[in-house]
Amino acid sequence: MRIKSQADFYSGVMFTAVGGGFAIGATNYTIGDGARMGPGYFPLMLGVLLVLLGAAIMFQALVVETADGGKIGKWAWKPLFFVIAANLAFGVLLGGLPSIGLPAMGMIIAIYALTIVASLAGHHFKLRDVLVLATILAVGSYIAFIWALKLQIQVWPTFISG
Repeated sequence: MRIKSQADFYSGVMFTAVGGGFAIGATNYTIGDGARMGPGYFPLMLGVLLVLLGAAIMFQALVVETADGGKIGKWAWKPLFFVIAANLAFGVLLGGLPSIGLPAMGMIIAIYALTIVASLAGHHFKLRDVLVLATILAVGSYIAFIWALKLQIQVWPTFISG
């Protein structure tokens, strides 16, 4: 059988592989049942759903003809780099890096850094728009995690909050 959409087929393969990994990994935990769910129940069900979704996408890629064959394009290295760098910056700034003496900078600064670095992955960068988005995300995160859920997350750097 010939693949009629490469992009869809390999997306289905990715969904199936990740879902299978989650499902296999979930078997290390107590699964339970629908009435008394164990810690492995949700990852197992999520893994099974991803495998089914991946199989459906692969089947569609084998059956449905696309105009250009759904060719896979070149890797987008710039967005990949900046998205990974943004997540690393967020983790380092939120928790600090004691091995080099960098203290935790807190949630607000980590969110601003995450938003600014991740926005560099796109084609258009407007600092004003990025700062507005970062402010909305920071306020929303503060309301959700600190105020509503009462999580013990450092909000500001130690040299500011004491």
